[in-house]
Amino acid sequence: MDSRPSLWWLLLFWPTFLLFLMQNQQFAIAVHALRTAGTTLTNVSKNFYFPNFNPNLNPYKIQDMITLLGSSKISQGFIQIPDASAFTVDHHPTYRAGRAIYASPVRLFDPLTRTPASFQTTFSFKLTAATNDWSVSGEGHGGEGGLAFIIVPDEFTVGRPGPWLGVLNDVCNHYKVFYVEFDATLDPEFGDPNDDHVGVNLGSVVSFKTANPSKANVSLHSNIVHRAWITYDGQRRRIDVHLGSDGYSKPSEPILSFPLDLSPFLQEYMFVGFSASAGKSTKIHSVLSWNFSSTTQTLLRKPSARICHRNLARQVSKYTDSGYRAPPSSFLIFVAVLGLCTLALSSYYCNSMRRESTESFILLADKKQKPTSPKKPRRYTVVEVFKATRRFGKSEILGSDFRGVLYRGTLPNGRHVAMKRFSSQYLKSSRLATRRVLQRIDELSQINHPGLTPIRGWCCEKYETIIVFNYFPNGSLDRWLYGLDVLPWSLRFKLIKEIAEALCFLHSKGLAHGNFKASSVFLDLNNQAVLGDYDFIFFQGDKAGPAESVASMNEDVFWFGMLVLETIAGKKTVALGGGVGEMSVLGFAWSMHESGEKAKVVDERVLGLCANSEQAVRVLEIGLSCTLSKNNGRPCMEEVVQLLNTQKPVPKLPPSRPAELFPKQSSTARLSGRA
Repeated sequence: MDSRPSLWWLLLFWPTFLLFLMQNQQFAIAVHALRTAGTTLTNVSKNFYFPNFNPNLNPYKIQDMITLLGSSKISQGFIQIPDASAFTVDHHPTYRAGRAIYASPVRLFDPLTRTPASFQTTFSFKLTAATNDWSVSGEGHGGEGGLAFIIVPDEFTVGRPGPWLGVLNDVCNHYKVFYVEFDATLDPEFGDPNDDHVGVNLGSVVSFKTANPSKANVSLHSNIVHRAWITYDGQRRRIDVHLGSDGYSKPSEPILSFPLDLSPFLQEYMFVGFSASAGKSTKIHSVLSWNFSSTTQTLLRKPSARICHRNLARQVSKYTDSGYRAPPSSFLIFVAVLGLCTLALSSYYCNSMRRESTESFILLADKKQKPTSPKKPRRYTVVEVFKATRRFGKSEILGSDFRGVLYRGTLPNGRHVAMKRFSSQYLKSSRLATRRVLQRIDELSQINHPGLTPIRGWCCEKYETIIVFNYFPNGSLDRWLYGLDVLPWSLRFKLIKEIAEALCFLHSKGLAHGNFKASSVFLDLNNQAVLGDYDFIFFQGDKAGPAESVASMNEDVFWFGMLVLETIAGKKTVALGGGVGEMSVLGFAWSMHESGEKAKVVDERVLGLCANSEQAVRVLEIGLSCTLSKNNGRPCMEEVVQLLNTQKPVPKLPPSRPAELFPKQSSTARLSGRA
């Protein structure tokens, strides 16, 4: 009987049989046991405790361990969402959302065993109604409000205000999030049972399970400090939620207790914290204390009982003088000579290639990576940068100019960073010195200002020069001035002042920015201006002298004036014929100054929204004064900050446009980078 048909049937159904086995749970457990042979399970714990949030008691912990997003603030020793201190009669706390999360990701899932972590958290909170004058009141009821304890995959997202609790943006996109809500608002469209309930939510604004706090003799509308206990058992896949009054012991019976598998909603590292929002009317959500602890399992490889005696003997012979050494054979001598010759030829070739490329590219010695403080920049390898940017993928590009390309990178712990990769043409033309790069990094690492993004790391090897900065999901200022929604004048004026203060602080340390433009100014999640994307190429030598530093800071002032004009006009600076054309923002602003019609420079899209046209014209005059030459009255940044923050008269401008507006050095290059 011919066996070939049976063989063909076996080859045809073999993939299907393998797929069936892989989907079979018992088979998967057996494969897992083989993969984990020689290992043992161990517990990894994480815990932190905030008895209060008073920065005066422990400023390092509060500043570095809590990340505030959106409308949130630490005030009077507690977390406040939304931030009530910024509210006035004109800016009331409606339709605002905010988050306060632990700054470092927490390991909450073991991808190998597919086991969620066990965690427990307890926190005290209070929901306070806002009064008509938008100040926090200790009395009264009403208002829309709800606080959520959240576990989210990133540290950047802030959801919608109103009934969304600042957790989700919509119901269309899948978002891995788990949260327990303490909601004092009735939203029938979201399936709320009443205006006083506790709910458990799994990736949805609709609660998976709800309970009435009256079971614990508690009401979220009462003007007391509440305390919540949330316990999750990762082995049993079960959650318990208790609610009571702060200062009392934990209630014996939970208000919510049921089986729950969080595995589909967790990734290995997640962020934990709180989220809240305001609707038409509002409550102020305050977190007074917080305790969190988690335990997850991971595999620890056991030491092998097997000993390779041959390898041990080689090590003894190699690193010590003891032990028997057999005379080398003729074959080993031949291999050794051949290896030495190959090594000599390879070394000669590499040295010749290095000498040819020294003038064109940067090479740093491959030094051993030493442990550094999280606050200090660290050295990255090309492989790390390559993986973080998905092989420098086009989908990760944030922007580009003639210096290079700015990428978004994702570190192994899930944190996002921005990576500036300088182009080879730029490095070749500038002859950037290695010691100057490291000196510049060291100088910028010494500064600490909220308006200046710190340098997180660098990579200088294998013909690559890459600088690592913080990542800002809101993007750069030019994205908002020219591409997205219209920025109101009040926000533009605020950003101009913040930019001036940050640049003034940088100059006070004797440092210049060197690459000042709208795309180098970023907006954080609170719409605060942050300067970044510094330049690293000023001089051909290894060290900058005082005269060169003053010249660079003077040039920064000019480009700040250009940024002011662009922000007011809402238009880019362009280069016509390699110089300044009549249609450039600078030329147009001076023309309107000569004709006494400076108000025409203001962006026509905000003319109807501009509550103070005189203020816009005054800021325009400050920007024009920054474009003057140093001999004709160009102010320093300290004087600019004084003019912006006071009503000090602006120095009188020349009646007509100066003959030379742009700096003598790098004007064409700077314009070409902006165009």
